[in-house]
Amino acid sequence: MEKFSKEIDFSEGYILAVDKPYEWTSSDVVRKIRILLNKLGYKKIKVGHAGTLDPLATGLLLICIGKATKRAESLQNEQKEYIADIRLGATTPSYDLEHPIDATYPISHITQKIIEETLAGFIGEQEQLPPIYSAKSIDGKRAYEYARAGKEIELRPSLISYYELFLEKCNLPDITVRIKCSKGTYIRSFARDLGEKLHSGGHLTALRRTQSGIYRVEDAYTIKEIENILHNTK
Repeated sequence: MEKFSKEIDFSEGYILAVDKPYEWTSSDVVRKIRILLNKLGYKKIKVGHAGTLDPLATGLLLICIGKATKRAESLQNEQKEYIADIRLGATTPSYDLEHPIDATYPISHITQKIIEETLAGFIGEQEQLPPIYSAKSIDGKRAYEYARAGKEIELRPSLISYYELFLEKCNLPDITVRIKCSKGTYIRSFARDLGEKLHSGGHLTALRRTQSGIYRVEDAYTIKEIENILHNTK
């Protein structure tokens, strides 16, 4: 891949690895890149992303530009890696910090060894139920639209795979897990499922995508770096 610079012919296609900022939507990043390219003279260039990141997540987001938008689906199908911070003993309706805690559970029975044994049980292919507060499409509407309207809906489980789960830190009730998984995996749902398997509760407190296929977050550009490269701003 050609090194990112303003001299690239973006219409011919380019995959830009972006380190998505906290509270930005994936669409916000696409919109920002499109605006920056428009200022360079690319008035009608296609820009998209390969794999959504929630607003409260940070890390690697692949932006497909020009003819590279045709590769978005294949890039999205690649294996992903995340670093997930999870708080045990409590749940939220969205399985993360978007909503306040709605229930608490005991954690006195949980040990590091029990967590590691439970993580090992997740490895392999399984069905996962998406969060009700998600962008999952149901009859032409997003699941979160039904949830915000207080309407009950039935979500169908998706077939996903966990390839590797490693307990990076354990300072109960907070733990950090490194996760390698297939496309379509909701890490928020993993936090909920882990809490349930531990006979407690769990929700996501922070999430960072560190890899997607051959791309790693260490090689990604921040929004500020992209602005500097394309428009020589300080």
